[in-house]
Amino acid sequence: MPVLTLDEFAATVPSGRTIAGFDLGTKTIGLAISDLGQRFATPRKVIARTKFTADVAALQVALAADRVAGIVIGLPLNMDGSEGPRAQSTRAFVRNYVRLDERPLMFWDERLSTVAAERGLLEADVSRAKRATRIDSAAAAFILQGALDRLTLLRS
Repeated sequence: MPVLTLDEFAATVPSGRTIAGFDLGTKTIGLAISDLGQRFATPRKVIARTKFTADVAALQVALAADRVAGIVIGLPLNMDGSEGPRAQSTRAFVRNYVRLDERPLMFWDERLSTVAAERGLLEADVSRAKRATRIDSAAAAFILQGALDRLTLLRS
């Protein structure tokens, strides 16, 4: 399935199923899953990146366990809205990923998501060592929550 716009995604993803959020890093993939009502994002365990096929296999297992119906992937745009090397890398990952997974997928602007996730973990008084292992999933939850909030508005 091709990458969808927000409106197409809202029309395609059924209610009563979960939505996943991905934060693609160079070393890890942050993962978050929504509740069945598609209102709240919850961080899941970070997936350590190895090779593309192993990464996809790990994602498939995690997505199947939560019966995920759609995927939101953070697109790391520059602050001026342009796309740099990280955005191009994310788009390349997605071009290959959509060949292996038929779930609807959309991009979500992830500018400052890691900063917001870091702030949230600091406010929760999470230690530096634990922050390092949780930051990508917290960023994925931040990305997914933004998309869920917008989907809720669209569907109202």
